[in-house]
Formats: sequence, structure tokens, C-alpha cells
Amino acid sequence: MPETLFALDQRNYRECQQLFRGNREQEYYRGDYWLDDAQKVSVTARKRAAGPYAIIVTRGETGQNFRRNQRHIREDATDLSILWFVRRGSMRLSNQFGSLDVGPGDALVTRSTSPFLIELQPDAPIGGVSEVLHVTVPTHLLRAQIPREIASSLLVPAERREIAIARNILTDVFDDESGLAQDTARMLVEFALATVGHAVRASETLSPMRRTVAERRLDEVLRFIEVHLCDPGLSTNMVSEGCGLSLRYLSLLLRSRGTTFSELVWSQRLERARDWLMRSDPREIAISEIAYGIGFKSPAHFSRMFKRVYGENPSDCRAIAPSLRAGDVSAFGDLEPGTLQ
Repeated sequence: MPETLFALDQRNYRECQQLFRGNREQEYYRGDYWLDDAQKVSVTARKRAAGPYAIIVTRGETGQNFRRNQRHIREDATDLSILWFVRRGSMRLSNQFGSLDVGPGDALVTRSTSPFLIELQPDAPIGGVSEVLHVTVPTHLLRAQIPREIASSLLVPAERREIAIARNILTDVFDDESGLAQDTARMLVEFALATVGHAVRASETLSPMRRTVAERRLDEVLRFIEVHLCDPGLSTNMVSEGCGLSLRYLSLLLRSRGTTFSELVWSQRLERARDWLMRSDPREIAISEIAYGIGFKSPAHFSRMFKRVYGENPSDCRAIAPSLRAGDVSAFGDLEPGTLQ
């Protein structure tokens, strides 16, 4: 359940510099925080913790300003990234690269190791409100979710549907009053961050409307294979019929991805079998059941292929589950497409 981080009004707004980081100054990082006191003064911030992350919703009828300069960075070397979602009002980021306006629906990432000024304004001069949801993220954790180094800031426009999905997930976690477990809350926050990461990757590549026919057909093939991966009857004929492609075109599509049908299917089956082995209890499921469940026609064939790729028997992998070693897909090279057993 969210807790109040700070609440400012006409009586205490002059103390905002001492109040905005919460009790014992545990949130955010050092900087200069002030309000536009020419307007009605009313700003509240509520926080919901989720492991090392904090989701904070700030709502104000007053203009707010936050500045972090080189002096603050020298005094406080905390490396935090903040993911901002503007719900109402406007937000402007200014740094050494210029100014950037962030509107409702956009997502912005800022980093504490680079100087900046953020200005939040209500959506109307009188009676207006600004409302921002933001997440504080240790930068070393953000790197696992967003695939590029963010030196100062990164804007992801509202046109990316992933942004709305991520914002909705974070809003649900923040608003939850049913006692959501900390592990669950953390998992959902990390999923939302990963969703933003997907939006970043998509923004840096071709849009779906500009993708080639071959790229779209390859996606259909890969999805069909993934859906039917555990079917022991999976074959090139089955894929070609299911996707409406000739065998020759199917082979060309997979080779454009740098693989063959056999290499792709065997590698995926073995990866999933290995993960299943390492996560399961030997008392609950036997290795033979895993072999059949992942699409192999015999446990003996599964064991041979497993040892060929990973250099150990399935039982050895289960015995030393914590060690994850990468396999070699090239070991499938002498199998012809369509000859899965």
C-alpha cells in the first residue's frame, strides 16, 4: 500500500528542500528542489516500494523544479535512473544537449550522474494539475532491461504501445491494496522495465509497417515452431503446411536467420529440457517424462543429444543444477532438415 513521501502546502512549502527526499533522506538523490509559490501551493508524493525499486506518484497544483548539478554529483555519487511517465500537465528536461518537452503518454529516462533541470507544470494556470508517475531504478539493474547505455536521458514517445502497457502495470502495482507480495511486486516492475526496453529496441529498428514480407513470414514460421515445439511429429512438412509455404521457401527463410530446421528445433528443445531439468524435483518427474514432454520420441535419443551438446548426461545436469553452461548448436550440423526423430 502506498505511503506518503511528502506533502507540501502553504504552511510548509518553504521546507520543501528538507522534505522532498522523505524520512532520513532515503529517496532520490541530492539536488535543488523548489516550488513556484506564485501559484496555489499543493504538492503530494506517495511511494510504493518494490524491492530495490520505488514507484512514486507526484501530484501538484503548483509548478515544481528539480535541479542536479556537478556539485551534487560530486557530493552524492549515487547512480540512479528514473523512468518518468507524465499523466497530466507538462514536463521539460533541460541539460547540456538542450531542452526536451515530455507530454502525457511519453516515457523519459534520466540518470543521476548527468546534470539536468526538470520543470513540472500543471495543465492549466488556475485549477490545473500536474501528475507524474516515476520509478527510481539502480542503474546497474536497469542495464539488464534496457539494451543501451543511457549517458544522460532517453525519450520513448507515446506512439510505442509498449509504453502504455508498462505504465498500466506500474500503476496497478502502485494502487494495489490487497497486500501484493514483495517478490511479485518486484517481478512486475522488472517486467514493466523490460517492456520499455522492447520499445527502445523497436524504436531503433524498422517499424512494423516497413518490414519486408520475408521478415513477416519468418516470424510466422518461428511462432509456429515454438507453439508446436513439444509435438514429436513436428517436421518441415508440418510447418510448411501450417504456414502455407513451400519447403524450399521455408528452408530459405531459416537460412536467412543463419540456421536450419533441425538446428533450430533441436536447440530449442534441448534448452527447454535443460531448464526443466534444473528447475524440477527428481522425486516429482523423471528424466524420461521430460524427454517425452519436450518432444523427443525416446529417452535414449534425448540422452545422446543432450550429452552431445552439453558434454554431460541429463542426470549429471540435474545433480549440479546451479551451474549453467552454454551449449553448442553447431553440434546439430550433420542432421538434414526434416529428419527429426
